[in-house]
Amino acid sequence: MFELYHTKMGKAFVGDSLDWLHKADSNSVDLVITSPPFALQRKKEYGNEDQAAYVDWIIPFGHEIFRVLKDTGSFILDLGGAYKKGKPVRSLYNYRVLIRMCDGCGFNLAEEFFWHNPSKLPSPIEWVNKRKIRVKDSVNTVWWFSKTDFPRADVRKVLVPYSDRMKKLLENPDKFYKPKKRPSGHDISRSFGNNKNGGAIPPNLLQIPNSESNSQYLRLCKEIGAKRHPARFPSKLPAFFIDFLTNEGDLVVDIFAGSNTTGEVAGKKGRRWIACDLNREYLAASCFRFFDHNDYEKINNIYELLLKGKLKNLPADIEGQSLQVKQMELEFK
Repeated sequence: MFELYHTKMGKAFVGDSLDWLHKADSNSVDLVITSPPFALQRKKEYGNEDQAAYVDWIIPFGHEIFRVLKDTGSFILDLGGAYKKGKPVRSLYNYRVLIRMCDGCGFNLAEEFFWHNPSKLPSPIEWVNKRKIRVKDSVNTVWWFSKTDFPRADVRKVLVPYSDRMKKLLENPDKFYKPKKRPSGHDISRSFGNNKNGGAIPPNLLQIPNSESNSQYLRLCKEIGAKRHPARFPSKLPAFFIDFLTNEGDLVVDIFAGSNTTGEVAGKKGRRWIACDLNREYLAASCFRFFDHNDYEKINNIYELLLKGKLKNLPADIEGQSLQVKQMELEFK
């Protein structure tokens, strides 16, 4: 485990994140949010565990996360679904992870979320496209784990815009609504005129398309010829939980950082961050997220130094949003 680069708000480490977790102080982290490699049948270039071994592989991370979290902290775990090998039958691995995290590590399930990606391509090909016996799998389970019964959370930070109909109702409730009981027996007779909270309470179904195509990260990957991470999650996903569960100055950690979307979002929102990933190439390219200029030659030089291991100690420093190499700390092979 070694530091690859750091910014004004955070640090990116290459290596096994368990090493960082082992060294981190107990009760020091406000939010861990991550999307590990899923238990898919087909091996991915970024690495993924077999379904049979997946739960035993990920639980040691859970034990350490429980230790480093503050009592007010939360752990957000995004897991995609999967099918059993050669069968149109779903794997239960993501639900087994949920049970073991609670029963084995001591977490509470504060709430389950579901991330719907409407732009996801039809899959798996065999059952959806060829035989046409299953529908498109476009929802990930997102487990919100807490260390205690009352983690920090504030729905007022993640309110969503009212619908046009709700806006009309708030402007003139007597015209658009007559108090009555619903079929369930709930009595909705309170005045809507006193309920102007600035937005509606969001549901636990997060509809966020993963269709990024023109971000600075992708643009610089293309311009410089760097390999982009193939399994990035959209910035709106970590943004929701960072807003919901943390305050400015809090520490946000991603233990499977990939292209470091979490670090970029956390820094922009005034949170400190730590990013860890085994793959040096992907993490080196994540530095593209933090430049505020288009000097491709300078950016490429820094990327090459990060990629080839020619920067040692504290290799790169980002002041504000502009990544600059500290010349006195360059150590060439």
